Amino acid sequence: MATIADVARIAGVSQSTVSHVINGTRFVKPETEQAVRDAVLRTGYTPNTLARALARSSSSNSVGIAISAISNPYFADIIRAVESECAACGMTVFLADTHDTPEKELEVVQALHQLRVDGIIIAPCSTDELGALRYLEDHAIPTVLVDRLASTKFDQVGVQNAKSMEVLVEHLVKRGHTRIGLIPGHPGFATTLERIDGFVNAARRAKLQASECSVAPGSNDVDSAAKSTIDMMSRAVCPTALVAGNNMATIGIMRGLKSLGKRVPDDIALVGFDDFEWADCFEPRLTVIAQPCIELGRRSAKLLLDRIKDPGKAPKTVRVKTSLIVRNSCGSSTR
Repeated sequence: MATIADVARIAGVSQSTVSHVINGTRFVKPETEQAVRDAVLRTGYTPNTLARALARSSSSNSVGIAISAISNPYFADIIRAVESECAACGMTVFLADTHDTPEKELEVVQALHQLRVDGIIIAPCSTDELGALRYLEDHAIPTVLVDRLASTKFDQVGVQNAKSMEVLVEHLVKRGHTRIGLIPGHPGFATTLERIDGFVNAARRAKLQASECSVAPGSNDVDSAAKSTIDMMSRAVCPTALVAGNNMATIGIMRGLKSLGKRVPDDIALVGFDDFEWADCFEPRLTVIAQPCIELGRRSAKLLLDRIKDPGKAPKTVRVKTSLIVRNSCGSSTR
């Protein structure tokens, strides 16, 4: 547990100066104040009274979830399942939205640590050496990574991303499509990289021409997915089928195709990674890979509770199976 003395030593100031900066009880030169605040972040020192009181007890009976809860509705079912599993064990859940940015992710992980949660479930958006995962490792915080399997140093729960993407591509190939485009999810995310690998592997196994199986840049949001769709469909030789890397990319593709006056599946086939509540309300109804969100949440919570009880055991990675839901957005032959 970091102390005020640790902060003072790293900042190169007295303990009283650290106290004045934290409590705002005396003017401190800006450069000195910044040095103290940097040292607080580096050490994970928690000056608040609640944290000190909790530190004296063996458990806070609480866990934290660091996840992009607002920006990505896919996580809603995962969060509900985690909360239900933890509540059954008398654990309170604190939810912090990372907004899928490394800076905010580190900030909320540090905030949850200051609350002295017993463990954290996180869908990491970064593997930065100085980011949230490094902080969690340095402070030995019981942690489970959910959805994005970014590091084997931690317990992890996710789906078979590459294999599931291969299923989507094979589904299109069986319907005669040879020109297939992928609009992936957020660039750099573990899920995105695995799904791109699955797409490339399936195209190669089906002996499709690499030049006719394009992968667009990663899509941060609906608008960027729409732009990638428009760019890909504006080429001289464009795809006859598109694959969406996640739910937000699916919506972006639909928006992009609409702006071009393209109809699904009359003009182009479409499949998506992620089922969501209104996927079967579109016309046409969307063919998708469905992820078992409730199971992902439950498995994550159970792994975390086990990790809290036994912090010394080897990390475990769990891969959960997905399912292909065939509707009518794929068409039956090439255009």
